Amino acid sequence: MSLVADRFARVEPRRRVAAFVAGLLAELPRKNCWTLAEHAGDLTPDGMKPLLSRAKWDADQVRDDVRDFVVEQLGQADVVLVIDETGDLKKGSATAGVQRQYTGTAGRIENSQVGVFLTYATAAGHALIDRELYLPEGWAADLARRERAKVPSHRRFASKPELAAQMIRRAIGAGITGWVTGDEVYGNSTPLRTALETEQVSYVMAVAVSHRITTAAGSRRVDELAKRLPKTAWQRLSSGEGAKGHRFYDWALITITSAQPGWRWLLIRRHRRTGELAFYRCYAPGPVPLPVLVKVARTRWRIEECFQTSKGLTGLDEHQVRTWTSWYRWTTLVLLAPTFLAAVTAHERADQHAEPDLAPMTLAEVRRLLNRLTSASVRSTAFVLHWSHWRRRHQARARISHYKRQSSHKK
Repeated sequence: MSLVADRFARVEPRRRVAAFVAGLLAELPRKNCWTLAEHAGDLTPDGMKPLLSRAKWDADQVRDDVRDFVVEQLGQADVVLVIDETGDLKKGSATAGVQRQYTGTAGRIENSQVGVFLTYATAAGHALIDRELYLPEGWAADLARRERAKVPSHRRFASKPELAAQMIRRAIGAGITGWVTGDEVYGNSTPLRTALETEQVSYVMAVAVSHRITTAAGSRRVDELAKRLPKTAWQRLSSGEGAKGHRFYDWALITITSAQPGWRWLLIRRHRRTGELAFYRCYAPGPVPLPVLVKVARTRWRIEECFQTSKGLTGLDEHQVRTWTSWYRWTTLVLLAPTFLAAVTAHERADQHAEPDLAPMTLAEVRRLLNRLTSASVRSTAFVLHWSHWRRRHQARARISHYKRQSSHKK
């Protein structure tokens, strides 16, 4: 906890934060102030609740510490910043930002609370480094609800792409340089793309099939352009490694005509079996080869892995807070917990060559080891490590088998 200790002037909240994060990393069936207090040995949750409301500390300063730690641990080579939102299903309408709205978590319109997040990704690993709570227009205009949820008076309605732009600007201001990628919500936003181009920030952003671009032949829908491509325009490239081998797709690149400086392309991905298409609008200050654009495009899924980890392992969506400040404090501390897991995982994977017969270390395995080694009922360190190696060796053998099967199928 030395990473953020200086952000808490008094020793009591400093200790509370350490216990809070330890609870987030624990294997509890559900995580909220009640269960975290019980895990910490408190008789009531009265000590944990003020940490999210009245205690004096700045969540944005802790967020900045988390970001700097992630950059230090995961390195600054081939950085990709990934933007996306995630929703938490909620009941009632008093919790800040909650209303009936579309959320990808449910795949439909539900009563939910939506946050926009930024992930920092390199070859060493990935972790969430920023967050903003989406305040719908109905909420922004409802003064009574704003006051009950303690939404700051200066906070106005901002679209999800506008929130993403704020977080990207903060990252750039902190000295982070690299690519930006996101899904259609952000790729279809002309103001966001223009802002990135103005700062000469390279991007690969997904766009809708109805998106239009300008080529030498004029303005066309992207799906129309894909139909006109000859067979020779497609290249087979891997979209990343899966549990059962490489995921190969066909890729094509079309140059976008523009009077503005820089290079712009339409990147098209085609599923080799179903023929399903995906489209990405790309920009860079200079020429970039196709494999680099493909690598950035596939990095977009790293934020989904971050959401899965933060929700499944550290309780991102299990809070029971209602106010604006409490959401930011809970979410910031949840960012801190998986950051630790990501750092340990990155260091372990860097030493993977020493034990090539083991599957790569994962965040879930790091948390399992942490809990087994710190549990009062642990038998011995050697016993815990034995089971960790057994699991990873079994996973490695299964992975090799899948790759061999894929290779023989191609032949």
